Amino acid sequence: MTALRPHQKSKALKPSSRRPAKELCSECGLCDTYYIHYVKEACAFINQQIPQLEAQSHGRSRDLDQPDDVYFGVHQEMMAAQKLEPIPGAQWTGIVSSIAIEMLHQGLVEGVVCVQNTESDRFQPMPVIARTAEEILAARVNKPTLSPNLSILEQVEKSGMKRLLVIGVGCQIQALRAVEKQLGLEKLYVLGTPCVDNVTRAGLQKFLDTTSRSPATVVSYEFMQDFQVHFKHEDGSEEKVPFFGLKTNQLKDVFAPSCMSCFDYVNSLADLVVGYMGAPFGWQWIVVRNDTGKEMLDLVQYQLRTQPVMSRGDRHQAVQQSIPAYDQGVTLPMWAAKLMGVVIEKIGPKGLEYARFSIDSHFTRNYLYTKRNYPEKLETHVPDFAKKIVSQYKLPE
Repeated sequence: MTALRPHQKSKALKPSSRRPAKELCSECGLCDTYYIHYVKEACAFINQQIPQLEAQSHGRSRDLDQPDDVYFGVHQEMMAAQKLEPIPGAQWTGIVSSIAIEMLHQGLVEGVVCVQNTESDRFQPMPVIARTAEEILAARVNKPTLSPNLSILEQVEKSGMKRLLVIGVGCQIQALRAVEKQLGLEKLYVLGTPCVDNVTRAGLQKFLDTTSRSPATVVSYEFMQDFQVHFKHEDGSEEKVPFFGLKTNQLKDVFAPSCMSCFDYVNSLADLVVGYMGAPFGWQWIVVRNDTGKEMLDLVQYQLRTQPVMSRGDRHQAVQQSIPAYDQGVTLPMWAAKLMGVVIEKIGPKGLEYARFSIDSHFTRNYLYTKRNYPEKLETHVPDFAKKIVSQYKLPE
């Protein structure tokens, strides 16, 4: 008779209403499975352990004397890339989907954990184990809401799969790495995306209603390097709203508490990260963290045009000015917001400096949020690299 693993014996710990992280729960899905047995060790908001898991996943933790390590995590290389033939309907050009499809086609994995949407709501996430290219393509386009990706871990184990690709964001990946050895896999590949400021479905609706000219027709959106939110609509049109014109006074409390206390914007535990914030406008930013990530990228290298990363400008003044503006919920008139956006886009940070601007802005905000709302967690929850970043700025009390 095969012995049960500890988590399989712990089925009684599974009630869906139970969330050990309480209001800080990011709804990663771990607590919807019998892996809840490990939650006090695995949850990013109960037990912050990025340095230890970096060493486990990449062979070392980040070097705090190396500025790029401090900001972007352990990495072998970074680049900007575009697909030579973009995938229709993809969020950008479809690099993430292409890697997943190629891994399936070449037999490196038996399934891909990704997120489709429900039939009734394009923004309601529905985690799946994709086994075909069509199922992967059905998951293209970001779902900017809290998503229980790890809720399918029981299905993975029961399916007998031994080689798996998981696509996810930082909080999901930290929990995944913490239970990785319990999954019974021969090989786990992790493809990450940077993530910041997720919301509940209701929070997303409030953001759309207060920001877009046509909330009901928005297909996707992104906060872009030109300091504007880009909305794509059903009819193919694009709408741009300046960052500085957002109704901050109405939206200040819309983001999930977990996102307001997160310090893993760059998804530091993934093997390979594909985003946009460290690349020039119109390009994707790729971060290869380890040999597994390099193996994944090599599969699609022939499908890409690439260029070296670049960095220009100085973010510090813009970040320092943004701290009290967000803290006080300042909203500019639209004409002033557009003017400020044009000026900053011309003379402001570009490439990796824009990425640092975005990281600094969010880490200072999140440090303040944690300090004010969870002071007892401040010392252990904020990683040393985040403390080093925040120390560059003067924060309000």
